Amino acid sequence: MEITLNGQYTLIAAALVMLLGHWLVFRIRLLSSFNIPEPVAGGLVAAFFITLLNATTGLTFRLDTDLQTTCMLMFFASIGLSADFTRLKAGGRPLAVLLALVSAFIVVQNIIGVSLAALLGLKPLIGLMAGSITLTGGHGTAGAWGPVLETRYGITGATTLGIATATFGLVFGGLVGGPVARYLIRRQGRAPVPDAQARTSIETLSGTPRHNPGTESEEANRLAFELVDQPRLITTYSAIETLAMFAACLVCADLLSRWTHGTAIELPTFIWALASGVVIRNTLTHLFRFRMFDRAIDVFGNTALSLFLAIALIGLRLWELADLAGPVAVILATQVVAIMLYATFITYRFMGSDYDAAVVAAGHCGFGLGATPTAIANMQAVTDRFGPSYKAYLIVPLVGAFFVDLVNAAILQAFTQIPWLQ
Repeated sequence: MEITLNGQYTLIAAALVMLLGHWLVFRIRLLSSFNIPEPVAGGLVAAFFITLLNATTGLTFRLDTDLQTTCMLMFFASIGLSADFTRLKAGGRPLAVLLALVSAFIVVQNIIGVSLAALLGLKPLIGLMAGSITLTGGHGTAGAWGPVLETRYGITGATTLGIATATFGLVFGGLVGGPVARYLIRRQGRAPVPDAQARTSIETLSGTPRHNPGTESEEANRLAFELVDQPRLITTYSAIETLAMFAACLVCADLLSRWTHGTAIELPTFIWALASGVVIRNTLTHLFRFRMFDRAIDVFGNTALSLFLAIALIGLRLWELADLAGPVAVILATQVVAIMLYATFITYRFMGSDYDAAVVAAGHCGFGLGATPTAIANMQAVTDRFGPSYKAYLIVPLVGAFFVDLVNAAILQAFTQIPWLQ
């Protein structure tokens, strides 16, 4: 029996999961010590409960995916709306270095996938589905490549395998990023910063703003990038103004996605949402001298991010993951170890071997296995504890949300043309 939840009930379920995750991270020291994002903590508990319910009663739940998609697009639009060209210049060399490191790892990820698939008796192209198609690309890329592998290359069930593998990556991308950063930061001897100081970093991207008892300062809600003496208050007018910009981004993304479908410049809808945000932001700021309300943009974007992660994890069907073939499970386990080692010894080193590099490494684990929202959630969990990292927040979303899908598509196309893989 399957119960379908409409948008209202899906929203309630997601909110409850986020509250549960907040309580778990606040109460369980192990979760906070390893910087586990709140939506991941609450979502996994919900997923295990739903799995138990399914095993005992056969009951399953289907959530409103339209709400999940809208939340994802709103989050990427918020990244674009926050991307002032004057700030993008600060990316410079670190942005290019991270993009090169990520591109190299996509190749490594696919070599691991196809090599192990061949060694374990599977079609080599299945390794791509357990490689960058789903792990770097996520659910959207899995949904796009699944039918191609089924119809063109005869891989039965590629779409189902892709969705399950992408879900696996989303979970483990949120689980390993925090411990990797924690290990690197402890090697530096850096201690956690006072709670009030940590909260002056970017507004919580892994859930609703966190606070400890007795910490009620307005500074807890202050943006790192909005360095003004008197923070503006979010009023009804500013909220409507900000929502209008989000709506414009989503409309532009939908139209551009439709117009470019099947053309050489076809891109995922969320990239168009991000690009639309960049154009709207810089047009309003530089041509019309409009004062953007960064804090309001972040509040709406962060809320959308939290809902996206919560809904994705509530919809996690662990019994599908349990049904993964043993060889695919081996490939996925190897991929998790690979990203942890790469982020620790390659990404961290070439990004400077400092605190910012450790936060970037956590982000790389997030979008290298899961998605950019997971990367941001990983980084927020780290910066909430050890202090802000403006460099990481500047370059990781640009690479993870804007460039990586383009690079991934080109690399995947090259791999599918290798004769022995077919």
